[in-house]
Amino acid sequence: MDHANTIVHPPIAWALAVVVSLGADWLYPLPFVPSSVPGLWLGAAVFAAGFVTAIWAITTIRRAGTRVETNKPTTTIVADGPYRLTRNPIYVGMFLGQIGLAVAVNSLWFFAALVPFYLVIRYGVVAREETYLERKFGNAYLGYRSKVRRWL
Repeated sequence: MDHANTIVHPPIAWALAVVVSLGADWLYPLPFVPSSVPGLWLGAAVFAAGFVTAIWAITTIRRAGTRVETNKPTTTIVADGPYRLTRNPIYVGMFLGQIGLAVAVNSLWFFAALVPFYLVIRYGVVAREETYLERKFGNAYLGYRSKVRRWL
Protein backbone atom coordinates (compact mmCIF):
# COMPACT_ATOMS: atom_id res chain seq x y z
CA MET A 1 0.00 0.00 0.00
CA ASP A 2 1.74 3.13 -1.22
CA HIS A 3 -0.19 5.85 0.58
CA ALA A 4 -0.67 7.22 4.07
CA ASN A 5 -3.85 5.24 4.90
CA THR A 6 -5.46 8.19 6.69
CA ILE A 7 -8.78 7.64 8.46
CA VAL A 8 -10.51 10.46 6.54
CA HIS A 9 -9.86 12.82 3.66
CA PRO A 10 -8.99 16.14 5.36
CA PRO A 11 -11.41 18.29 3.29
CA ILE A 12 -14.26 16.01 4.38
CA ALA A 13 -13.25 16.38 8.04
CA TRP A 14 -13.11 20.17 7.61
CA ALA A 15 -16.49 20.33 5.87
CA LEU A 16 -18.01 18.18 8.61
CA ALA A 17 -16.63 20.52 11.30
CA VAL A 18 -18.15 23.50 9.47
CA VAL A 19 -21.56 21.84 9.02
CA VAL A 20 -21.70 20.69 12.66
CA SER A 21 -20.72 24.20 13.79
CA LEU A 22 -23.44 25.81 11.66
CA GLY A 23 -26.02 23.34 12.94
CA ALA A 24 -25.06 23.86 16.57
CA ASP A 25 -25.12 27.63 16.08
CA TRP A 26 -28.57 27.43 14.51
CA LEU A 27 -29.87 25.39 17.47
CA TYR A 28 -28.11 27.34 20.21
CA PRO A 29 -26.25 30.50 19.17
CA LEU A 30 -23.10 31.34 21.13
CA PRO A 31 -21.89 34.75 19.94
CA PHE A 32 -18.59 36.11 21.26
CA VAL A 33 -17.50 39.00 19.04
CA PRO A 34 -18.25 42.41 20.61
CA SER A 35 -20.55 44.57 18.49
CA SER A 36 -17.80 47.19 18.27
CA VAL A 37 -15.59 44.76 16.31
CA PRO A 38 -16.16 44.37 12.55
CA GLY A 39 -16.35 40.59 12.89
CA LEU A 40 -17.42 39.87 9.34
CA TRP A 41 -14.43 41.72 7.87
CA LEU A 42 -11.95 40.42 10.41
CA GLY A 43 -13.20 36.86 10.00
CA ALA A 44 -13.13 37.16 6.21
CA ALA A 45 -9.50 38.32 6.39
CA VAL A 46 -8.48 35.36 8.58
CA PHE A 47 -10.42 32.96 6.35
CA ALA A 48 -8.71 34.44 3.27
CA ALA A 49 -5.29 34.00 4.90
CA GLY A 50 -6.09 30.35 5.51
CA PHE A 51 -7.40 29.87 1.99
CA VAL A 52 -4.32 31.49 0.43
CA THR A 53 -2.03 29.36 2.62
CA ALA A 54 -3.77 26.15 1.56
CA ILE A 55 -3.78 27.09 -2.14
CA TRP A 56 -0.09 28.04 -1.97
CA ALA A 57 0.69 24.66 -0.40
CA ILE A 58 -1.38 22.72 -2.94
CA THR A 59 0.24 24.59 -5.83
CA THR A 60 3.69 23.91 -4.39
CA ILE A 61 2.98 20.18 -4.08
CA ARG A 62 1.66 19.94 -7.61
CA ARG A 63 4.63 21.84 -9.04
CA ALA A 64 6.91 19.34 -7.31
CA GLY A 65 5.13 16.60 -9.24
CA THR A 66 3.57 14.76 -6.33
CA ARG A 67 0.00 14.26 -5.12
CA VAL A 68 -2.06 16.22 -2.61
CA GLU A 69 -4.57 13.44 -1.99
CA THR A 70 -3.78 11.37 1.09
CA ASN A 71 -4.95 8.17 -0.63
CA LYS A 72 -2.41 8.52 -3.48
CA PRO A 73 1.33 7.80 -3.48
CA THR A 74 3.73 10.59 -2.52
CA THR A 75 6.67 10.75 -4.92
CA THR A 76 8.93 13.31 -3.24
CA ILE A 77 9.47 15.32 -0.07
CA VAL A 78 8.39 18.91 -0.71
CA ALA A 79 10.50 21.34 1.33
CA ASP A 80 10.02 24.70 -0.39
CA GLY A 81 7.28 27.33 -0.43
CA PRO A 82 5.14 27.08 2.70
CA TYR A 83 6.74 23.72 3.48
CA ARG A 84 9.83 25.61 4.65
CA LEU A 85 7.74 27.00 7.53
CA THR A 86 5.50 24.07 8.46
CA ARG A 87 5.21 20.44 7.42
CA ASN A 88 1.42 20.81 7.22
CA PRO A 89 0.50 24.14 5.61
CA ILE A 90 -2.74 22.83 4.10
CA TYR A 91 -4.02 21.86 7.55
CA VAL A 92 -2.81 25.16 9.01
CA GLY A 93 -4.86 26.83 6.26
CA MET A 94 -7.89 24.75 7.25
CA PHE A 95 -7.49 25.75 10.91
CA LEU A 96 -7.23 29.42 9.94
CA GLY A 97 -10.31 29.05 7.75
CA GLN A 98 -12.27 27.61 10.65
CA ILE A 99 -11.13 30.43 12.95
CA GLY A 100 -12.06 32.99 10.30
CA LEU A 101 -15.53 31.48 9.99
CA ALA A 102 -15.93 31.57 13.79
CA VAL A 103 -15.26 35.30 13.83
CA ALA A 104 -17.21 36.07 10.65
CA VAL A 105 -20.40 34.32 11.77
CA ASN A 106 -19.76 35.19 15.44
CA SER A 107 -20.08 31.68 16.82
CA LEU A 108 -18.07 29.91 19.50
CA TRP A 109 -19.25 26.61 18.05
CA PHE A 110 -16.64 26.93 15.32
CA PHE A 111 -13.93 27.14 17.98
CA ALA A 112 -15.43 24.17 19.82
CA ALA A 113 -15.37 22.15 16.58
CA LEU A 114 -11.66 22.88 16.22
CA VAL A 115 -10.92 20.47 19.07
CA PRO A 116 -12.26 17.29 17.47
CA PHE A 117 -11.12 18.50 14.04
CA TYR A 118 -7.58 18.96 15.36
CA LEU A 119 -7.59 15.53 17.03
CA VAL A 120 -8.77 13.81 13.84
CA ILE A 121 -6.21 15.66 11.71
CA ARG A 122 -3.35 15.21 14.18
CA TYR A 123 -3.86 11.53 15.00
CA GLY A 124 -5.92 10.17 12.11
CA VAL A 125 -4.14 12.00 9.30
CA VAL A 126 -0.79 13.61 10.21
CA ALA A 127 0.47 10.72 12.36
CA ARG A 128 -0.27 8.29 9.53
CA GLU A 129 1.30 10.58 6.95
CA GLU A 130 4.44 10.90 9.04
CA THR A 131 4.72 7.13 9.47
CA TYR A 132 4.23 6.62 5.73
CA LEU A 133 6.77 9.29 4.75
CA GLU A 134 9.37 7.92 7.16
CA ARG A 135 8.85 4.40 5.85
CA LYS A 136 9.01 5.52 2.21
CA PHE A 137 11.75 8.17 2.30
CA GLY A 138 13.74 7.24 5.42
CA ASN A 139 16.56 9.64 6.23
CA ALA A 140 15.45 12.20 3.64
CA TYR A 141 12.17 12.62 5.50
CA LEU A 142 13.80 12.44 8.95
CA GLY A 143 16.19 15.24 7.93
CA TYR A 144 13.31 17.41 6.72
CA ARG A 145 11.30 16.63 9.87
CA SER A 146 14.22 17.65 12.07
CA LYS A 147 14.42 21.08 10.37
CA VAL A 148 10.74 22.00 9.93
CA ARG A 149 8.11 22.07 12.66
CA ARG A 150 4.90 20.10 12.38
CA TRP A 151 2.72 23.19 12.75
CA LEU A 152 4.30 26.64 13.16
